[in-house]
Amino acid sequence: MEKVSLLPTDQRPREKLFKFGAEYLSDQELIAILIGSGNKSLGVEKIAASVVSLLDTANCGVRADTLLSLPGVGAAKGALILAALEFARRRLCPGHRKIIVPKDILPLIEHYADRKQEYFLCVSLNGAHEVIASRVVSVGLVNRALVHPREVFADPLCDRAAAVVVAHNHPSGNCMPSGEDREITVRIKEAAKVLGIGLLDHIVFTKGGPYYSFREHKEL
Repeated sequence: MEKVSLLPTDQRPREKLFKFGAEYLSDQELIAILIGSGNKSLGVEKIAASVVSLLDTANCGVRADTLLSLPGVGAAKGALILAALEFARRRLCPGHRKIIVPKDILPLIEHYADRKQEYFLCVSLNGAHEVIASRVVSVGLVNRALVHPREVFADPLCDRAAAVVVAHNHPSGNCMPSGEDREITVRIKEAAKVLGIGLLDHIVFTKGGPYYSFREHKEL
């Protein structure tokens, strides 16, 4: 993200929000709007990038002291971010979202589509296929997510999940699964059987909407 002050007026996060809608903005741009401004040593875009990075690894369960330890995030900015996260959690009520068809999972994960690396995600579901939690399992290289079944199921086991949906983004824009994608799907499916947790789907998604469902293509 280029320095906000150097961007044309209509490409700045706030102006883009009003012109195109909030859903058009990246996570970093949304956080930049919340933060408002940078300081003498760090621009708002740098601070926003570090906050997004922290939220990705903390899966939005970030502690106040951890957030405030980031350069450029003081009490005022930290309070705004934490309040926004909690407000969104209460309003969205992810525990009431029921997954019936593969595309139902997309609203929970599609904001990772614009990442420049592959993010491997796991969504825990209860017996009614309602969402318990959505988490980042691993962050890979430009075109390869590094993931092991033990990492995939560590949190779902604690959640007492009955099933999971796994997903990852393809920064290339091509949603067709690779040989590695199919290999890890088989490994996760085998681990799921041993653990007694259903693997409902593996979804590969891209920026702009295209996705590939292993279940829809009868590969699960």
